[in-house]
Parts: sequence; C-alpha cells; structure tokens
Amino acid sequence: MSNLQTNNATDLQVSYADVEAAAMRLAGIAHQTPVMTSTTVNQRIQSQVFFKCENFQRTGSFKFRGAYNALANLSKEQKQKGVLTFSSGNHAQAIALSGQLLGIATTIVMPDDAPAVKQIATRGYGAEVILYCRQETKREELAEKIAGERGLTIIPPYDYPDVIAGQGTAAKELIEEVGELDLLLVCCGGGGLLSGCAIAANHLSPNCRIIGVEPAVADDATRSFHSKTLQTVHNPNTIADGARTPYLGKLTFPLVLHYVHDMVTVSEAAILNTMFFLWQRMKIVVEPTGTLAAAALLEGVVSATDAKIGVIISGGNVDLKSLKNFI
Repeated sequence: MSNLQTNNATDLQVSYADVEAAAMRLAGIAHQTPVMTSTTVNQRIQSQVFFKCENFQRTGSFKFRGAYNALANLSKEQKQKGVLTFSSGNHAQAIALSGQLLGIATTIVMPDDAPAVKQIATRGYGAEVILYCRQETKREELAEKIAGERGLTIIPPYDYPDVIAGQGTAAKELIEEVGELDLLLVCCGGGGLLSGCAIAANHLSPNCRIIGVEPAVADDATRSFHSKTLQTVHNPNTIADGARTPYLGKLTFPLVLHYVHDMVTVSEAAILNTMFFLWQRMKIVVEPTGTLAAAALLEGVVSATDAKIGVIISGGNVDLKSLKNFI
C-alpha cells in the first residue's frame, strides 16, 4: 500500500499525556488487573516474568480501556446520536458495555463467523449487532454506510487516538506496579494495544525493549515493521481471531515504527501450546490471541536471561466450541 513512515515524534498523534488523561477517565471504572508470576516460568526463562492479566478486565479483555476512554471523551451531541464500530468480538463487547455505562446507544458490525460467545455477550450489553460475511463485504465500507445513514460516530477498534491512549494504560499500570522493565512483549492485531503500551513503556521505562508479536500466518505488521512499508493480509486462517486485522492503521503504523524495537511471529502450534500451558499451570483462562506475547517467550522466539520481562495477556474470551477445529 503506502510508503507510510515516520521517526518524527511531532508527526505522532498520541502521546504519553493522552495515556495519562485516559488513566484518569478510567479510574474507578476499569479494573486494575492483576499482575501474576510463575516460578515455573521464571525458572524456564531464567528471568523474572510479570504477566499483566487483561483477561480479568471488564468484558474479558484490554479493549474496555480504549472503548470507554473513547466514548467518555465524545461531545454531548455525539453521545446523544450514538456510536458504531466494527469488530470480531472484544472491541464490540467493550463498546457495548461502555455505551451501557455512559448511556450511549451502540451499533456493532460483526463478521458472522465471530465466536458465538462474543456475539452473545455483545448483545447482552445492549448493543445492536449487524452481521456480515467476511468473504463478501468489507467491514469498513459497511460501517461507513450505516454510520452515514444514521448520523453515528465511528469508533474503530484500534486506529483512533482515544482508543490507543486507553490501551496504553495497561502498560502504565504494569510498570507502575512492578517497576522498570528490560523487555515488554505485547500482542499485535491492528496495533492499538502495542502502540499504546509502547508509548507508556517508553516514558516510564526508557531502557525497556518493546517487541510486538503476531501469528505467523497473519504477519502483516511484522512485514510492515521490517520493510517500513504498510503490508496487508487477507482473512488469515489463524486461531487468534483478534489478530486477523488486514493491516496496521494510519495512526498505529507510525507509532509502532517510532516506539517499538522489534516485531516477531509465532506459529499456530505455539499459540495453542501456550494457551494450554497458561490454563494448566497458571490456572488462568486465556483466549488464543491473548497468548501471543507469552508464546513468543515460552516457545523461545524471543529470549532473555536475567531480565525483568513484562508480558501482556490481552484477553480471555474463549469460545471452547471453536477450538475443536484446532485441537
């Protein structure tokens, strides 16, 4: 696609001040999720590893942070007219619950193959859900059409300043709790969580190396990072449904280039192995996308010794029925 590249901080549309403002809006609303450790993991990695467990966040993922921050920061007129988003599930649930809490009507465009557990939860939070076929419809175009007809504000799942800033509060909380890190691993779909966390880590732990992690079959961000040119992927067949985004955004790509030190990928087998390890050994329910950062560490894609490592566990909304095709 485009030759989008920047190393100039003045070109970046989200700053640490935005993350701080988001943290203030989220105070008392979002959960301050637990940071967990494992002696088994520490011995295996030969480092101190701190898991920031966003699977315990409201709606079961980090997405609530960005969604609530975005909706809370809308104008009165925008709140009265309502909002629309497009999402495979976690951002959908987050927008729906945020709208419920703030009294804002929400409409969600979701693929018809989105995990049933995420569709049910989204409707349960009071949103109107409009389903579409991934193979036949481009979700952004459908969203723009509906929003235009109804006068709704679109809140994209990752490429939106207040969403990015809200996601960055996860890393802010982690570093404020455990202190400065040597390494921070963050999963990447559209780059909202990765870029937000990278902004926070860069400010609070300047010597921290930040690495984004994708599925190998959905490696558009990794290819974009290394080529410095925006790359795409079309409907990748990965169990990590939250990482099926086609490309990094106009906002997130420059932020990733500026703040992130490296991008790596993990196999489908590594994702499953790590998910079951976290279930069995740490007793935490993590969805496939939520394991990406941990998989890079536990499967040896990223290595560090005698280091202080942060790992963002991004979500826990598992559709157990859908896993039978991968086990």
